[in-house]
Amino acid sequence: MGAGKTTGARAAAAALGVRAVDTDRELEQRLGTSIEDYFASHGERAFREAEEDVVAEVLETVPAPVISLGGGSIGSARVRELLARHTVVMLDVDEATAWRRAGGKKRPLARDRERFAALHAERAPQYEALADAVLLDGGADTIRRAAGALRRIPPGVKVLWAVAGEHNYPVYVGDVLDGAFWPLRGRRFLLSDESVAPLYAGRVPDAHGPFLMPAGEESKTLTTAEGLLRGMATAGMDHDDHVAALGGGVVGDVAGFCAAVYQRGVGVVQVPTTLVAQVDSAYGGKTGVDLPEGKNYVGAYHQPRAVLSDPRVLETLPREELAAGWAEVIKTALIAGGPLWARVKRGAQPVDRDLVLACARTKLGVVARDERDAGRRQVLNLGHTVGHAIETATGYARYRHGEAVGLGLLAALTLSGQDRLRTDVSELLEEHGLPTRLDAGIDEEAILVAVQRDKKRRGGRVGFVVVDAPGEVRTGVPMEEEAVRAAVKELR
Repeated sequence: MGAGKTTGARAAAAALGVRAVDTDRELEQRLGTSIEDYFASHGERAFREAEEDVVAEVLETVPAPVISLGGGSIGSARVRELLARHTVVMLDVDEATAWRRAGGKKRPLARDRERFAALHAERAPQYEALADAVLLDGGADTIRRAAGALRRIPPGVKVLWAVAGEHNYPVYVGDVLDGAFWPLRGRRFLLSDESVAPLYAGRVPDAHGPFLMPAGEESKTLTTAEGLLRGMATAGMDHDDHVAALGGGVVGDVAGFCAAVYQRGVGVVQVPTTLVAQVDSAYGGKTGVDLPEGKNYVGAYHQPRAVLSDPRVLETLPREELAAGWAEVIKTALIAGGPLWARVKRGAQPVDRDLVLACARTKLGVVARDERDAGRRQVLNLGHTVGHAIETATGYARYRHGEAVGLGLLAALTLSGQDRLRTDVSELLEEHGLPTRLDAGIDEEAILVAVQRDKKRRGGRVGFVVVDAPGEVRTGVPMEEEAVRAAVKELR
């Protein structure tokens, strides 16, 4: 209720050139009265029986229209079985928004706020399990843009439809790298690194290249970017072509940066092959390269045209790299709280489609509200202020990005005054084989200097991200130098 299904179905139907059907309206015509009145006179059980018959009839229509489905109809096993033949799209809406739109109106299950909230929480997991695609913004314009892409979703794949400012794009998660499927038309120029390309370049169909860079953070430089840009120019890439970024966070950042500046901007499809990239860096449009003075000091916001995350490629990821990705999973779970934190807190477990989806959805939900770090998006920097400083102070050579972020999370929780939560996170990091202490010999002063050069500082001051509880995160919190010094020292 209140998700905008009726309006959304009309928008999608118009885009696809088919008719739209609202099962609630069909049901009222069949009953000869309003849902509210029938509910009151016959009760919910009789209503659900009548609803099941009408919904089943519509779902069995050939050719199928675009259907706006009554929210409670998925309680029927018959309806759920019929839905398996269709593409099911969930319009994601939080409880507060849904109540604002539907509460107190002529809806029998939207009269009491407490009951409404319980119903929203109860149905959400059912909707998510049934959905082939989730639209994080259910507005009519977004649905019109998404309609064509949602007509073809590969088997075993779920889609998130991301919104960032004026940009909309699909995120495909699941068995999507099959060597045949590709979300965009036009020529694609494959950028990858020397470790990933031999394994997976063949999974990007009909690609030009690959154009290769050395693996590792040390190659994330302007010199590397120049070499890739000149290679694409020599190969004749033009403005109607796009980049395919196949690799981890380093490749994604560098290839995205190249796409942002090549001929003042061409499209990019991110194909993340590490856990860090699949749960975090592939989404949101941040691209860039490092300078000796700091990480990601040169970059641009450049939203992808699509993202293809296939967890199967993680099977060839070195154990240490997979472990490093868990630091970003833990960070994301701390931001999200709720079911994601409950799952991650259980400890070591396989990485599957649902975990990648949950992390991607959390990040994309934040980005949808703040594309360019003006406010809420800064929560994603949790653990990164000290983490990036550790990377800078050690010349990007000692710690993987995820390892440094894990240490940064511990420092952030110290600064948050969350000793018990710090212990929980430290145990999770250790369980995944991540460091929880700085190596001897690392210069603490160099870390503190790098903290003060953090690229997100405002007015000469660094604002820290602190955690009050899982799911409750604040940004822009100033810290005294001695508090930061003590948090870094505790990492010893």
